[in-house]
Amino acid sequence: MAATGKADAAPAGSRRLKRLTREVLELEARLQLGGGPEKIERQHAQNKLTARERIGHLLDPDTRFLEIGLLVAYDQYDGQAPAAGVVTGVGVVHGRPVVVVANDATVKAGSWWPETIRKILRAQEIAMRCRVPIVYLVDSAGVNLPYQGGVFPGQYGAARIFFYNSIMRRYLRVPQIAAVMGPCIAGGAYLPALSDVILMVEGTSFMGLGGPNLVKGATGQTVDAETLGGAWTHTALSGVAHYRVPDDRACIARIRQIIAELPYVPPAGGEAEPRPPARQPAEAYGILPDDHRQPYDMRALLACLLDAGTLDEFQADLAPEMICGTARLDGLAVGVIANARGLVRPPGGGPPRFGGIIYTQSAEKVAYFIETMNRFGTPLLFVQDVSGFMVGPEAEQSGIIRAGARFVEAMATATVPKVVLTINHASGAGYYAMAGQGFDPDFIFTWPTGRMGVMEGESAVYALFGPQLEELKQQGKEPDEELRARIDAVRADYEHQLDARFAAARGYVDAIIFPEETREVLAFALRTALHNLGPHIGPFGALEGVPGTLPSWRAGTGEPQP
Repeated sequence: MAATGKADAAPAGSRRLKRLTREVLELEARLQLGGGPEKIERQHAQNKLTARERIGHLLDPDTRFLEIGLLVAYDQYDGQAPAAGVVTGVGVVHGRPVVVVANDATVKAGSWWPETIRKILRAQEIAMRCRVPIVYLVDSAGVNLPYQGGVFPGQYGAARIFFYNSIMRRYLRVPQIAAVMGPCIAGGAYLPALSDVILMVEGTSFMGLGGPNLVKGATGQTVDAETLGGAWTHTALSGVAHYRVPDDRACIARIRQIIAELPYVPPAGGEAEPRPPARQPAEAYGILPDDHRQPYDMRALLACLLDAGTLDEFQADLAPEMICGTARLDGLAVGVIANARGLVRPPGGGPPRFGGIIYTQSAEKVAYFIETMNRFGTPLLFVQDVSGFMVGPEAEQSGIIRAGARFVEAMATATVPKVVLTINHASGAGYYAMAGQGFDPDFIFTWPTGRMGVMEGESAVYALFGPQLEELKQQGKEPDEELRARIDAVRADYEHQLDARFAAARGYVDAIIFPEETREVLAFALRTALHNLGPHIGPFGALEGVPGTLPSWRAGTGEPQP
């Protein structure tokens, strides 16, 4: 995503959304430079392309690259780990979606930080859950040794990468293509070794469990890198690699050829002729209020995203604080679940309800809708602006816990693709129910205005200091300077952690996206997810042919998928 004048050209409305959009675009532009111009020039002097240049040559011209995790780790390590030293995302090669993992050698020689592992695992999960090929462009010095404690051990340490490699090869049959385009050291060598096809670039690639210095120290032998683990050694002697190519461009061209030769059956039909949205996507800047606590028209916002005239609301007059309905997004059938905002008066009378809050009735409504969409095989789009479930004696006596559990269970066990977009709030258990990250949605995005946290700062202040403040009030006293400082610190800390950039930096969302591109991004994500006709459950999307795991069903036939 290039830094453009998107927000400046938008209609008047939310200054907050415009400002945050500009700030995120500027941040992204800096991060896309990796280690900076000097490191890029050094890469070129070695007759090597940068990670982003390699991806640019790999993908079809004028197609989208949906980058995943660009902001990860940007606010850690004193800014020395832009994008955690690895570029990950989904692009198009010969008309089909492909996941790409490319080490950025301009960032600490492409070494692995703890967050590098997280990004690679997330990319692998997308490939597994969506059943699309994955390409590794390897150029890494291995583990960043000062941070090995967050890289090497643990259930989700580097070993998990090789576990996912193995699952894709043995059970999922997800094609894996690895190109060694620079160093590939120690345990990192297992990533290409566990791929289906391995390419090596002459003169710049090295693959080995130990480099020349380690070999010298361990065995006393003196050997040069090319003899130890160069392209010729591994294609002519060890047989570890399969293809030897003269340079980066030839390597990328061969990868494109390999992908072109893979069998490919695009997802079955079901698409209608796309219609433009009823409102221009940029109009969202004028719909969303400047203050995130203020109401707005969610249906008007949906009109900026969905195909015009296609939203058919389910039980529109029941629990209107939750919007459910079938629609089309760029011609794709989707089931939409969104939070209305503002005060909502139930048609049957009674006290008004707060939009963004989930009540017993609305939880039951959404649970039934999800189950229906799952039976129909319709993907789900969750548009989050949720502050949580209703609390209080009336809510508890109405069975809010049971209804909420049914909502969560329906969402968690739905086997259709799930894509999430956060507009403003993603708070409390409402965030979980609206397909929070812990439930493995296929993709999860946020606008720059997204605020992900257990609660808002003011709620946290009341939870932490409420009794003390109430006691002072009864005594006719004001908080002293120390107490005010503690309260202000809590507010500031929550405001920092509720920023969408904080969530993106920790991988809680796949990407921050902007109103103008949201419709295109959501459609691309859905089309990628639809390549898996089987259950979208967990990181693997269910394993075929393994006793005790969920079967994969060919859509519409009722027969197990071979």
